[in-house]
Amino acid sequence: MWSMGDIPDLRGRVVLVTGGNSGIGYEAARELAAHRATVVVAGRDKGRVGAAAQRIGAEALHLDLADLASVRRAAEEFKGRHERLDLLINNAGVMIPPLGRTADGFELTFGVNHLGHFALTGLLLDRLLSTPGARVVTVSSNGHRRGVMDFENLRAEKGYDAWAAYTSSKLANLLFAFELQRRYPGLTSVAAHPGAARTPLMRHSPWHYRLAASRRTKWVMSWLIQDERAGTQPILRAATDPAVNGGEYYGPDGRGENVGRAVRVLAAERAYDRETQTRLWAESQRLTGVRFPVPAGMLTDGP
Repeated sequence: MWSMGDIPDLRGRVVLVTGGNSGIGYEAARELAAHRATVVVAGRDKGRVGAAAQRIGAEALHLDLADLASVRRAAEEFKGRHERLDLLINNAGVMIPPLGRTADGFELTFGVNHLGHFALTGLLLDRLLSTPGARVVTVSSNGHRRGVMDFENLRAEKGYDAWAAYTSSKLANLLFAFELQRRYPGLTSVAAHPGAARTPLMRHSPWHYRLAASRRTKWVMSWLIQDERAGTQPILRAATDPAVNGGEYYGPDGRGENVGRAVRVLAAERAYDRETQTRLWAESQRLTGVRFPVPAGMLTDGP
């Protein structure tokens, strides 16, 4: 059974973790830095990102996924610093906030959780493709199982439901991860989810969710929710295990995939739907203005 003790020496590898200043992202960045990777911690709060990076011996990068201009600047800054990118962990996200808009007018949850990461990956794709063995890990959620892609309401102009926006964004993460692998088989694109974990992501949740996630109740609720370090295991396995193959999905092995050891799991059937994957890809390119190069042998970039 895989454990964090199986993470290899990562000297010489360059890693970028979005949302790496807190929660699951911070734990992942800290562990990767401890295994000698060159880690770049990316986030929107410059002070917190800088402090987190300093604590673990990493680099800081300002990145606001809710602003595509910031995503472009961050990608250019990263490429100005590094000629290679071995591992990109698309981790940052928001969960059930009140209705909000990104700087580009998109519904906030979909804009941050999916579109921002889609754009960042596309803008860094040249570095990824030129780095042997490069890997992209996109962090989803068990909540994707309730997600439905409503292409007629991606901007929430026909109504907004916080949970529906969140679950559909997490479904989008998986659709993107699997489509990225199909289009670029030379790149290893995988997905992972932390199960139920105590992280700052829960701050907008109903009171009973926040109570269950509170550190004060951890001894009572440990069967249902785990700490940040345990929740990081599926992400780290997806990121570092040499046995991982592109297009796979990792999560906890416990009941309901809420807690437990990191194992390969299956996503909801709709996450593997090729038509939905290609439609989301084309729509994401249109919305972000970031166009991925068409791989050799693929005649069309649309559905």
